[in-house]
Amino acid sequence: MGEKRNFIYGLITGAVLVLIISIFYFGTDKIVEKVEDNTGTQVVKNGYNSPGEKIDDILKYVDNMFYIEDYKKEDFYDSMYEDILNKLEDPYTTYYTPDEFKDVMEDTSGSYEGIGAVVSYIKETEEIMILSPFIGSPAEKAGLLPGDIIKKVDNQEIKGLSLEEVVAKKIKGKKGTKVVLTVYREVDNTNSMIDIEITRDIITVPTVSHEMLDDKIGYIRVTGFEKVTFKQFKEALTDLEKQNQQGLIIDLRNNPGGLLDIVIKMADELLPKGLIVYTEDKNGDRRVANSDEKHKFTKPLVVLVNENSASASEILSGAIKDSGIGTIVGTTTFGKGLVQTIVPLEDGSAMKVTISKYFTPSGNYIHKKGITPDVEVELPEELQKYLVVEREKDNQFAKAVEVMKEKLKNLE
Repeated sequence: MGEKRNFIYGLITGAVLVLIISIFYFGTDKIVEKVEDNTGTQVVKNGYNSPGEKIDDILKYVDNMFYIEDYKKEDFYDSMYEDILNKLEDPYTTYYTPDEFKDVMEDTSGSYEGIGAVVSYIKETEEIMILSPFIGSPAEKAGLLPGDIIKKVDNQEIKGLSLEEVVAKKIKGKKGTKVVLTVYREVDNTNSMIDIEITRDIITVPTVSHEMLDDKIGYIRVTGFEKVTFKQFKEALTDLEKQNQQGLIIDLRNNPGGLLDIVIKMADELLPKGLIVYTEDKNGDRRVANSDEKHKFTKPLVVLVNENSASASEILSGAIKDSGIGTIVGTTTFGKGLVQTIVPLEDGSAMKVTISKYFTPSGNYIHKKGITPDVEVELPEELQKYLVVEREKDNQFAKAVEVMKEKLKNLE
């Protein structure tokens, strides 16, 4: 009798298990059929017609079964979109949420609320590095330096987060609010972790500054190529010409780049008629940017660069070097020879995608190589971490002035 009861219990239990398995197996409203592979073995054929159908199925199960109720589906989607682009393994291709896209547009417009610093993602170590705090910005006043590696924001680890997530969601914020960056820094050959508290403010991107040096040598410093930069550059150049500059030094050190159309306009103000830059896409299609005869700089020209001069900075310095109208002074540039474009999406989000590589007028592809200066001079190691180096200690600046004076002397 006991054996019969156990058999019935087992039969019922087995039937329930089969029913449960059947519900999970067939509960997707998809047709799942068995087919034979080329060896005659019975296999289950996937009933999904597209990746989108599979994603919908996964999300349906998450909605119905996931035991935590307060997860945000929007974050789930955003992570999925980010992961799709991350699989391309290109540090310059990324996804922007609507809020992040808005911030990006504010950045290129020349004004936003934040700390005032240019940062970069280091693919090899998956770290975020400070490239250049803006002069006079909250970041500079608080003591942030080029080369600082951000480890935490407000005591929260950021490893594994994208550059856009860290900047848009953690570092930026309303004017008057505070943020604490924990940075890794090498000081006197000693590694240190430093907490830096920064009070956010409205940041007007100071992309161009200028002054007249001794001997009527003009000096223009360009820290980025944003929408406001061309206008600022033209104003600086015009003012120096009114002061009767005899030669010009353009300082592109620690300039991480920016908008391609802006640097082309600036190059057109300086170069004689000819090629500025050309790009090639995945299909080999070439786009060419040329300068005309309307504007060209005919006085002695020197360009200062360093290892943090990247992208658009390299387009300008490469065009000047290849054209022969100026002398490049400093250290070999960063080496970013790729062009990105931003594609707005229908829901207000966007993606930034690498679409082509660029070449200097002589056909040099400088990606991961950089541009070698005509006159190589390196800052002393103890000064390389500083955004602003005192003039009397800045041997790169001194060499640029020396080269310029030699050029002026040869004109006499």
